[in-house]
Amino acid sequence: MSKRDYYEVLGISEGSSKDEIKKAYRKLARKYHPDVNKEEDAADKFKEAKEAYEVLSDEQKRAQYDQFGHAGTQNQGFGGGAQDFSGGFGDIFDMFFGGGRSRDPNAPQQGADLQYTMTLTFEEAISGKETDINIPKEENCDTCNGSGAKPGTKVNTCSHCNGAGQLNQEQNTPFGRVVNRRVCHHCSGSGKTIQEKCNTCGGAGKVKKHNKIHITIPAGIDEGQQIRVAGKGDAGVNGGPPGDLFVLIQVTPHDFFEREGDHIYCELPLNYAQAALGDEVEVPTVHGKVMLKVPAGTQSGKNFRMRGKGAPNVRGYGHGDQHIIVKIVTPTKLTDRQKELLREFNEIGGNESTNEQDNSIFQRFKNAFKSE
Repeated sequence: MSKRDYYEVLGISEGSSKDEIKKAYRKLARKYHPDVNKEEDAADKFKEAKEAYEVLSDEQKRAQYDQFGHAGTQNQGFGGGAQDFSGGFGDIFDMFFGGGRSRDPNAPQQGADLQYTMTLTFEEAISGKETDINIPKEENCDTCNGSGAKPGTKVNTCSHCNGAGQLNQEQNTPFGRVVNRRVCHHCSGSGKTIQEKCNTCGGAGKVKKHNKIHITIPAGIDEGQQIRVAGKGDAGVNGGPPGDLFVLIQVTPHDFFEREGDHIYCELPLNYAQAALGDEVEVPTVHGKVMLKVPAGTQSGKNFRMRGKGAPNVRGYGHGDQHIIVKIVTPTKLTDRQKELLREFNEIGGNESTNEQDNSIFQRFKNAFKSE
């Protein structure tokens, strides 16, 4: 099956900015991450979105993709094979039929990056934390020092590819000679053959180990953000550097707090008397409880802004605000005495307001239902 267009995968246009690309990827990553979404195709969709993001978020890769499509993302450069025409036909055929500069299989290569998903409570994300995690990762085998050969035996150069790791097949075409390079099946592209394999790693040169890694979660981190731990990925190949570890953050929802960026929102339930007469009430914030003065005549939906009482900015740029949204609660169970008082309140004009604007609203409502 052919690959989908990367812009289509992320649901963006070709002119999208880096921020728009990142936002689209984070949305899909949260939706399809295998630890969250248990649908059968979730892992494939997550992998597809990650692949699209890795290409489009890199300016050079994105430019190659925009020019050549998926063929421009396969790390296939212009080949060094024989060409009979200066117009570069051989180069074009090399690009689309397996060409490219041969890479030294014995050159140092960086190890693979790893990803770990960490779930935090709402409070932990706000305050930050330090913790240890166990990561399964590949490391060089201690028995053979990563060579894959049994101690005391030699690692030989592959006689079929002479250590190149690739086999070349030339074919004459009307456009010139085309060089098709394939991975050597005798050495699996390593350029080496092992007579006696290491008993510990079975010739792989690497073994899986669980490593305890200390992680510092900064205060104010949010859902979908990542922490990069340099050098804690898989071991490199042929003496190359290790990859990195990326810790993906997920945050469990809170019972009554909601977060938007560094700002936090919550509802404050008030009864009729508190809203009408005013009150001083205790409200929760992520920094502890504070007293809030509710003025008389407060309406449902009123937003009280408490500066600096929101989440800390993860980069250290101060704090957001907390917004308290008033919600007038209508009682569902009343005592006889309460019903009596409410009826009396209604009879003496309790539905009339002393506020001119409110009076005009009530008057227009009454006028709309007057009989002609």
